This record gives sequence, C-alpha cells and structure tokens, in this order.
Amino acid sequence: MKALLFHQHGTLDEVAYTDIPEPEIGPHDVLVQIKAAALNRLDLWVLQGWPGLKLKMPHIMGSDGAGVIAAVGSQVTHFTMGDRVAINPSLSCGHCHFCRTGRDNLCQQFAILGEHEDGFFAEYAAVPSRNLLKMPGEATFTAAAAASLVFVTAWHSLIIRGGLQAGESVLIVGAGGGVNTASIQIARFAGASPIYVIGSDDNRLARAQEAGADVLINRHKEDWGQAVFKATNRRGVDIVVDNVGAATYFTSLRSLKKGGRLLTVGNSSGAKFEFDNRYLFSKQITIIGSSMGTTADYERVMGLLFSGHLHPIIDSIIPLSDGRSALHRLQNNEVIGKLILKP
Repeated sequence: MKALLFHQHGTLDEVAYTDIPEPEIGPHDVLVQIKAAALNRLDLWVLQGWPGLKLKMPHIMGSDGAGVIAAVGSQVTHFTMGDRVAINPSLSCGHCHFCRTGRDNLCQQFAILGEHEDGFFAEYAAVPSRNLLKMPGEATFTAAAAASLVFVTAWHSLIIRGGLQAGESVLIVGAGGGVNTASIQIARFAGASPIYVIGSDDNRLARAQEAGADVLINRHKEDWGQAVFKATNRRGVDIVVDNVGAATYFTSLRSLKKGGRLLTVGNSSGAKFEFDNRYLFSKQITIIGSSMGTTADYERVMGLLFSGHLHPIIDSIIPLSDGRSALHRLQNNEVIGKLILKP
C-alpha cells in the first residue's frame, strides 16, 4: 500500500510517499481503508521528535482519519466489512483507575495514533475496534476526519475542564488554527457571548466570523490587549483560550476579568515564559491545562458533528501523494481550518 512516512526524525525532507506492506490486524482489531485523513501541527512536531519519543521506524504520520472497514479480527462482533467509521485516535489501557472512572485521557499508557503509533496517512490502517464509531449515511469522511482531534481537544478544554457556561465571554487568541476554529464553534454552541477572536489578517478573521465570532481584532492593526480592555469596558473576559504560549500569555492574563480562567492545550510560540504572579492572585485567576479528550468526549463531539451542530472548516482536499506539499503549507502557516489528505 501507499503511505506518507519518515524513517528518521528531521525536516520535511525526511518525509516520503512510498510503498510499504499492508498492516496486519489482531483478533480485536479492524483494517480500515482510509478515505480521508486530516493534518495537524502535531504531525510536524512528531516529525521533528523530542526527548523520550521512541517510535518504530518507519513511522506513518497522521492522527485523524475516517474510512470503510476492509477486514475484521476474529473477536470483533459489532463491526462488519463495509461499515463506514470515524476513528478515535486516542489509545488507553481500559482497566486503570483513570480508564475505569471515565478519564481515559489521563491513562498512564495513553497514546495517540499518528504520534506514538502508526497513523492514517496511508491507504489502510489497523485500528482497535473499540476506537471506531459508525457513521450515519449522510456524514462525510472529510468532516469526520477533520473534526476528530481538534474538536475533541477544544471540547474537553472549554466544556469539561473550563466549565464554560452560557452567557460567559470568551477570548480566543488566534483565528486560523484547527483547535481555535473548533473553539469558536463550541463556544457559540454552548451559548458564550460575546466571543472575541484575535487574528493576524482580515481573511482569517472573516472565517472566524463565519464560524461564530462576535468581535474581531486584527493584531497587526491595533494592540489587541488594549482593544479587549476597551471592548469589555475595562472589565476583561471570563475565559481566554491561549494555545500560543510564550508570545501571548502576559497579555492573555491581563485580558481576564477577576475570577477568570485561562485555558491552554499547547504552546506554539514556546513552552517557557515568565508572568507577573500578582495578576494571578490579585485577580484570582485560574490557569487550566488540558490534553485531548475522553472517549465520552469523542462520542459527544462526533454526535454533534453528525447532527449538523458543528462544522469543521476545510481549507483544501489534497491527494495523499501530495502530502509533503500539504505539510509545507501547514508549516508556513498558510492554512485556515483543516487540510485533508485523500488516498
């Protein structure tokens, strides 16, 4: 089969579109013919590697996928060949304390397909059957792949960890990334108001408005911290979603009202930074970290997708054979929403 993979960590020069053997499945697994796979910035980080990340090489990239079951393991009874399925990329042991109490994203053996194990940038993928969700006939493979990782991550951060309530104000730092565009829609679905979005250009902000943003602030045209301060009548917002990190944290903390919460699932501008602790205790601010989501979150989010309440923003659909050029676009921040690869 064809796959997009790398044999060693490094730059995009290491990524190859090539032939490899079709994966074998165990008794509790299924073989999925991939119909759509979505890119995430995580793919670039996995390619670069980090201390402690030990991968079996070559490594197939891609953490989001959907497709059709091509074969089932001998112990699989609830899926059959031909079923259309979305794939939860999270792997957990299923029997530890966290898994038994419904917090499987805290499992000590937690892993992500495409990050720690082979992913979906291939014609076929072997997947544990418990990671599959049957898709209704009207659902598209493209939307199912695009929503998986980013919408579940945003849902767990905003709704489960952040406790977002209807009527609360939300500020989202960044208008173009997958988690941020998902956060806009989820905040709107939850009844947040108003929703402020910081963006780098008017085109990205226009797409954010289409997704449900109320107040648009172009950071290249005005000081966004002062703009938020003015727009909220000097009070600040209830929640800030900041996945940028070092470059924006100080302003994000200042943008919160007393008792506000800062939510984060990442740090694209850097992981280490300083902040003035007086803002934290004097305004009684809470900083909340989150990572991925639970199986229950996945089923809830995909149900909202299938029912038409959530709509992933698709930038482009690209042949898997052109996957490296798609990764270049992602690396160069030339994307609004999600890039989809099709084998």
